[in-house]
Amino acid sequence: MAQNEADTEKATTTPDVRPSWRAPRGRVPAALALLTALLLAFPGSVPNAGPRLGSLLESFLPWLGLAVPVLLAAALLRRSALAVTAVLLPLAAWCAAFGHLLLPGPAPQPRELLVLQHNVSDENTDPVGTARAMAAAGPDLIGVQELLPEAVESYRRTLAPEYPHHAVSGTVALWSKHPLSDVAPLDIKPRDLTEPWNRGLRAVVTTPHGDVVAHVVHLPSMRVGAGGLTSQRRDESATLLGRAIAEEPLHTVILLGDLNGTTEDRGLAPLTDRLNVPERGFGFSFPVGLPVARIDQVMARTATVTDLRTLPATGSDHLPVTARILLP
Repeated sequence: MAQNEADTEKATTTPDVRPSWRAPRGRVPAALALLTALLLAFPGSVPNAGPRLGSLLESFLPWLGLAVPVLLAAALLRRSALAVTAVLLPLAAWCAAFGHLLLPGPAPQPRELLVLQHNVSDENTDPVGTARAMAAAGPDLIGVQELLPEAVESYRRTLAPEYPHHAVSGTVALWSKHPLSDVAPLDIKPRDLTEPWNRGLRAVVTTPHGDVVAHVVHLPSMRVGAGGLTSQRRDESATLLGRAIAEEPLHTVILLGDLNGTTEDRGLAPLTDRLNVPERGFGFSFPVGLPVARIDQVMARTATVTDLRTLPATGSDHLPVTARILLP
């Protein structure tokens, strides 16, 4: 009996020396922060075959920055130093990719042009009001898309006092304060389209600083569905446009267009690899109710797009964008 009592006392007083290990708190938000940073820094690592997930990610890449405050809140809730530190990675990656767009633009320069790009919408019921809004911004050049034949006269009549020079090709058009010459359509039609389709225009603009070539374009639309992103036609059209720009004999080219894609989208690489993109401003232009992407683009060759901004809504489902272009 005494022996049993001794054994019981020994069992209750012997400390538990088995090793115990507890993983640091905040592993999940830390892992998500690392994943977000990798996607921001290396979006090209996401494959683009099939559903084109790469292009889909790149189309909305700036919005990954919204994950930073969410992950920071989760890290603080878990009181995890590891997670808080990890959140610095996507923050740094976002700033490296997009921080420069938030900086103020440079002061106006003598050799600058102000240009305006606007998809005016084929459902616009107020073409006169839209034309007045564009003219009020005072650009040197106005490029428009989805211009219906029956609306051309309304735009021409409204813009004529300040923009006496204009050219129309299909559903795209260019209005200019400066003389136009060598106007011609641009063939950027995808091969599988059989119906009439003309969404490209080329013109030489005689500016006070020399001749430049203006291209006004509207690339095919993309669709997002259960199978992912369908952008094959748009990518083919972008390739054709890239070839036209490569073959352009004049050095300075200004591209005004609804490209149905962002400058981060690899599907537009035939253009973005050849042209300078805006240095300042996000310019989210679509859709007008909640703009989440800049698909209305201004780019240039041998010239610098120093600043891009959106204007107030018109009768279109796109916002107009303006850009300052510093000529060489």
